[in-house]
Amino acid sequence: MNLSNLNVENIIDEITDFLPRIGLALLILFIAYWISRIVRRQVRRAMKRRDHDPELIVLLEMLTRWGILAFGIVIAAEQIAPGQFSGLIAGLGVAGITIGFALQDVAKNFIAGLLLLIQQPFKIGDSIEVVGYGGTVLEISLRSTTIRTWDGRHVIIPNSEVNLNPIINFSAAPRRRIDFTVGVAPDSDLDQVTRVALKALIENVEGILQDPAPEIVFSNFGEFTIDFTAYYWIGTGEVGVLQAKHEGVIAIKRSFEREKIDMPYPTYVTLTPPR
Repeated sequence: MNLSNLNVENIIDEITDFLPRIGLALLILFIAYWISRIVRRQVRRAMKRRDHDPELIVLLEMLTRWGILAFGIVIAAEQIAPGQFSGLIAGLGVAGITIGFALQDVAKNFIAGLLLLIQQPFKIGDSIEVVGYGGTVLEISLRSTTIRTWDGRHVIIPNSEVNLNPIINFSAAPRRRIDFTVGVAPDSDLDQVTRVALKALIENVEGILQDPAPEIVFSNFGEFTIDFTAYYWIGTGEVGVLQAKHEGVIAIKRSFEREKIDMPYPTYVTLTPPR
């Protein structure tokens, strides 16, 4: 080191020029920290008013806070070393684009996971149907949604698929309509059929609703029968769809047997040619 090149005045000038930049950088960091706290509290209050899950509230708080802080750190660093960090950020941008192409599926699932957590079209424990799979939601992560299907399989569906396809949330409906078709003999008294079927449903199906009222609608002349469809609504909080249909079919069959209402079925006779 050549001490002759050291100039006290130059050193003082550099320090004098550097200290205000340090002060400005610290001020920017303080402001960013202060703003992040305010915005984080506002996010928490807004999410609580909408009754969102605690996990989602924590996630959004974290993303909001660190996003603002990261922006503040970049601006503060630019004040300390003007022009140095711009090139670094540009280089990171190019690298980010390259990595983004390589990990675009991961990024899509991550963003879709955030949207699902924010919008909440369903929650853990709901019965849903999506991309051809129906079942109970077991887990919602940032990458995928896990459901247990009606037949007991565990299916992990990428969030990008969930977000881009129609979702049927059975649990979101407080009531559901059940329907099934029954055939009676063509010579049956249709008024009696209607009366007996409605009474069987009302008295034997758990959770059946009176509003809308159950209906029996005759709709078709079959080859051996006159067909009707039983329509009735149930409260999903009291009974499941499968159980309600099961109870309805059994109730109508037993009532028809008791009232001697015939439900014919086709009979085929095989003829043996004479020898």
